[in-house]
Amino acid sequence: MRFKGLDLNLVVALDALLEARSVSRAAERLHLSQPALSAALARLRVYFADDLLVPLGRTMVPTPLAEELQPLARQLMEDATVFIGTSNVFDPTTSRRRFRIGTSDYITTVLLSPALRAMQSCAPHIQIDVYPTGPGIQDKLDRGEVDLVIGPEIYLPTGASAELLFEERHVVIGWNGNPALNQPLTLEAFLDLGQVAVRIGMDRALSFAEDHMRRFADQRRIEVTTTQFTSAPMMLIGTSRVSVLQSRLARTFVEQLPLAMQELPFEMPALKEFVQFNRTRQGDTGIRWLMDLLRRLSSAG
Repeated sequence: MRFKGLDLNLVVALDALLEARSVSRAAERLHLSQPALSAALARLRVYFADDLLVPLGRTMVPTPLAEELQPLARQLMEDATVFIGTSNVFDPTTSRRRFRIGTSDYITTVLLSPALRAMQSCAPHIQIDVYPTGPGIQDKLDRGEVDLVIGPEIYLPTGASAELLFEERHVVIGWNGNPALNQPLTLEAFLDLGQVAVRIGMDRALSFAEDHMRRFADQRRIEVTTTQFTSAPMMLIGTSRVSVLQSRLARTFVEQLPLAMQELPFEMPALKEFVQFNRTRQGDTGIRWLMDLLRRLSSAG
């Protein structure tokens, strides 16, 4: 389709090229061949009478005109997304849509896994891609490369479009052969035990629980750290170590493995898990259906 002489498909290519600053990476993002995207760039250069992107080493540098065009192209893409999402009728029973969700292995286990079981009957053709959370996940959400991000309230960017999914408490979990877990734990007993702590991502950022246990930093015996919540329980079996985990996740593993759990011997606020979405998707009936499904399942947990 052309608008004032410009093939609007070229706007999609321009947005990807200016974001990736690489023909090969932009082609991969758009699922096009590299020659096809090179041809699109050539047509854009002719239309705007400007090089737009100039090779410099292994990357491409935008020209001054390209820098002016980038926010305009991005806004046009976002407005088009709103237009398409608002006019779209979503039927989960027949849809073959692929949803992309950024979240932790904890949410994947306690919420997305039950959601997939529910979809088996009510939305059998829906597909789900799960992305790990981390420094780049917010950019992916802003660019529309993921549909939803699910995570704790404390990690929400200021002004984010988000809704509360559920609240969660934390418990102590350990091997059921650990005599320390045969009775309610005191704070002294908890601090005397070796512990497995969860630190998030390559930068080893503190999890919600670890952040709230910083007041015990000089007293705790952290003997093992891991970047995944779901790996901690396996590290406890046959040892005297314990870990502080979300109660839904702890319950899941206690039902399957020789593990036991106890209440925390100190106060910790509830963990509030939010689902975040791009503001351009508010009229997307498919996104709303998925969020409603996740909310129903989380309230049942």
